[in-house]
Amino acid sequence: MPTRILAAGADPDAVRSLTTLLSQLPDAEPQPPVTDSTQLVDTLARLAAESVGELPEVVVVHERIGPVPALELIREVSLRFPAAGVVLVTSDASPGLFAAAMDAGARGLVGLPLSYEELAGRVQAVAQWSAGVRRHLGHGSSEAPAGAGGTVVTVSGAKGGVGATLTAVQLALAAQASGRTTALVDLDLQSGDIASYLDVQFRRSVADLAAITDISPRVLADALFRHDTGLALLLAPAEGERGEEVTDRTARQLVGALRSRYEAVVVDCGAQLGAAGAAAVETADTALLVTTPDVIAVRAAKRTVRMWDRLQIRKAEETTVVVNRHTRATEIQPALVQRITGTALARTAVPAAFKELQGVVDAGRLHELDGRSTVKQALWALAAELGLARAGEQPSHRGSGRAAAGFRRRKE
Repeated sequence: MPTRILAAGADPDAVRSLTTLLSQLPDAEPQPPVTDSTQLVDTLARLAAESVGELPEVVVVHERIGPVPALELIREVSLRFPAAGVVLVTSDASPGLFAAAMDAGARGLVGLPLSYEELAGRVQAVAQWSAGVRRHLGHGSSEAPAGAGGTVVTVSGAKGGVGATLTAVQLALAAQASGRTTALVDLDLQSGDIASYLDVQFRRSVADLAAITDISPRVLADALFRHDTGLALLLAPAEGERGEEVTDRTARQLVGALRSRYEAVVVDCGAQLGAAGAAAVETADTALLVTTPDVIAVRAAKRTVRMWDRLQIRKAEETTVVVNRHTRATEIQPALVQRITGTALARTAVPAAFKELQGVVDAGRLHELDGRSTVKQALWALAAELGLARAGEQPSHRGSGRAAAGFRRRKE
């Protein structure tokens, strides 16, 4: 059986030489190379969505790749796509780098300048390892292995006060109530309010993971708070200044670890762009940008979209705008917001009905919002639109309650 090999690197000449050499290996089937980290992850995600068997057996990452550094990229690939073996090509073949690459999840290291014998031996060994993993997982399965295909949705605000946290919380509640294992993360590191909205007293936060180089399942479990609704919460630090400890590397490791353990991961990134939030937005399957239908907020949304594009975090067309506090009477309608921002537009707009929210917000019991609330119904419909919840189901009139009682199914 041919060994499918996907090469990734930013240097065209280096990738060309690598691909040429790979094509000479026995039974090798090199795939069209990719030129940056985002393209590599997107390509693997698209293939994994079809089946585990569609993934290449071997992924070869050249040390000169970006914007994500090679070791961080290897860690993300190994966490998200455990059936693909990763080989690092590097000019530094020192024991220190070898150990770091293995810790990140690489299955091998090949030194530069490239040697046919060394490359052939390493690729063959990794291909055999990958085949064994696939036999263990079930090669013919049409679904990704458990934990490998969790959906990550980030929620950002165009500006403060537009409802990003409300949106994130209700999306997570809808996913959990729909039967999906769900994690809700507060990456609004200086002023996160998820704990206040859900009446949570906590000791551990995302900042406690900042100094950890390898976020193991046990370490992650120790940092998570299990809410009464069934949600796994990873909260912003109570001391806002500790948010500076959370780097983009921490965020990437964290998102990868959560994606591998939960079917749905919702991340509240707040309205202020930091390194951690930017990393989460970049690696998310869906990036939501919440705005209200007023001139100030829409202008802020446009600035945010342009900034994400300039910083190569997210393209405008890959960002989905959600219009909150929508009324038919307002001059700015969702279609106009879409034209101004150049983004995709969520079909579901959230109505302006703050009176429905005031009681549960003031009490810090947002999870007890009545199922008859038009705001809740819209946000749970948005969850279904995003694939976080099952379409055609409605929230219970009793509020979220525990996950098992969260949805009232339509009669057949």
